[in-house]
Amino acid sequence: MNKEHFLKQLESSLKKLSLEERQDILQDYEEYFSIGIEKGKSEQEIATSLGQPKKIAKELLASYHLDMVEQKTSARNITSAVWAVIGLGFFNFLIVFAPFLTLVCLVISGWLVSAAFILSPLGILINLFIGQFRIADMFLSLCLCGIGIFVAMGMFVATKAITNGFIRYLKYNITFVKRGIKYE
Repeated sequence: MNKEHFLKQLESSLKKLSLEERQDILQDYEEYFSIGIEKGKSEQEIATSLGQPKKIAKELLASYHLDMVEQKTSARNITSAVWAVIGLGFFNFLIVFAPFLTLVCLVISGWLVSAAFILSPLGILINLFIGQFRIADMFLSLCLCGIGIFVAMGMFVATKAITNGFIRYLKYNITFVKRGIKYE
């Protein structure tokens, strides 16, 4: 593969990035080729040493999405980063998607429990209309409401910690995958 073919493949694989970022990346890879040619290597040798353009693009996109998560943590950015990291290989599907799904289910269930506890006093209103109001039920629902508020505060902290921990896990995963690729 020559320089032109390599850069075209790389550019087409980076369509999701902005034009400016694509140009910066392509300029870097053009420099790799220039330096390699100065050292007496052929374009084909340089392209082979750099690796496959599609794989390089996947790694760059994963890094880009993780940077976006660091700039603004949102569900959309995190999901994009997860899918970009999963795209690095089938093995990543197993080691990224399963923990991601587990953590998402854990966070959602924690928030649902806190919401159910906080809304438990509404059950007292229903009991009033049905005519089965008991004072013990009122105290129990108020206790549950208080517990729900504490659970919600804990879930706020836990959600932030889980999100930050998972982002660090994704970064580690990307660096682990990149170790297998050697740029000369």
